[in-house]
Amino acid sequence: MIWNETKECMSRDEMTNLQSARLKKLVDYVYHNVEFYRKKMQAVGLLPSDIRGIEDITKLPFTTKDDLRDNYPFGLFAVPNSEIVRIHASSGTTGKATVVGYTRRDLDIWAECVARCMTMAGIGKDDVIQIAYGYGLFTGGLGAHNGAEKIGATVVPMSTGNSKKLTTMMVDFGATAIACTPSYLLYISEVLQEEGLLDKIKLKSAICGAEPWTEKMREELELRLNITAHDIYGLSEVMGPGVACDCKFHKGLHVCEDHFYPEVLSPETLKPIADGELGELAFTTLTKEGIPLIRYRTKDLTSLTHEKCECGRTSARISRFKGRVDDMLIIRGVNVFPSQIEAALLEVKEVTPHYMMIVDRINNLDTLEIHVELSNEFYTDEIRGLEALTKKISHVINQAIGLSAKVKIVEPQSIKRSEGKAVHVIDNRKLY
Repeated sequence: MIWNETKECMSRDEMTNLQSARLKKLVDYVYHNVEFYRKKMQAVGLLPSDIRGIEDITKLPFTTKDDLRDNYPFGLFAVPNSEIVRIHASSGTTGKATVVGYTRRDLDIWAECVARCMTMAGIGKDDVIQIAYGYGLFTGGLGAHNGAEKIGATVVPMSTGNSKKLTTMMVDFGATAIACTPSYLLYISEVLQEEGLLDKIKLKSAICGAEPWTEKMREELELRLNITAHDIYGLSEVMGPGVACDCKFHKGLHVCEDHFYPEVLSPETLKPIADGELGELAFTTLTKEGIPLIRYRTKDLTSLTHEKCECGRTSARISRFKGRVDDMLIIRGVNVFPSQIEAALLEVKEVTPHYMMIVDRINNLDTLEIHVELSNEFYTDEIRGLEALTKKISHVINQAIGLSAKVKIVEPQSIKRSEGKAVHVIDNRKLY
């Protein structure tokens, strides 16, 4: 079984040799099976034989989400549709959906990678795990489901949509683990508290992903639910959840780099940068058959380290994400990420981490208003000290982002909860 972590403890030389062999095979494979890559390589006079090892990866072209959209639906597939056993796709809310296809072997490797991540999070065959990601074209539900089955855990395919039913079943079924977005888990903790069920659950671990979240959010979730919370990472274009996950030391996410080769690129030059430097993450899928991707630019901002972890794993680690290139807001010349607001609000005990950023442009000047939700325990019909609290929050946010913002405190539960990826920004400037 690959998920017993043997690949995660290889020496660096062993891993490099494996990656080199797989990259050479991959390049030859896409050159002869994917017209898009063959034309890209021919345009720069590159042949498969020019790639002799992983050190030659920078000779290869990048792939972007636009490339997937331009080749919609199956133009980047490397096998005939008769060999594709499953299709997933993005929502397509910002353009054409990005479509990905999986062979039987792709699904097996995916399950093994997710199983490694769940093992890293302390989940095993004796656990009952609720999968509270959406099932369907989104990769989260089925991806986590198959990985949990791979390790022999008892799977409850809960999906999303009925949080009270979820919490009831969490108690009745004795769920010991859950897989969902961190924002949804925060909401689940509120429902458990409202229903008086917090002392009746057996939950011990959570494996959360599909959206950026902060270390402070992890600590908040662990405190509220008395669990350990782990960060799992993936994206549908590369595979789905299971590309990387953090261990019990929470010092970066271990990449399944025998299957996914990571690079961190300078946002300015798109050249690989040194370990520890912040840049855009790119992945090359070393073993995928259905839709292999070379140097896929994820738009996620992170840094990379190859140092051995305290847990004993030698696999490369990516740091907790600062955000996404396309999540970054430029407000009056200042780069702002929603995750910075989340981290700031978790410093203020009187409010929840639920918030909404409203960006506008008035008289050619960008404005930022942040709606912040008051905690139940600090809410009364006549809230005292509201002005002082508003100033306190404004100061904390200003310290976090280096920008003044108008803060509006709103009643508990008034900001819409999300059962999938949370929406934190309304940018009205796009209307102009």
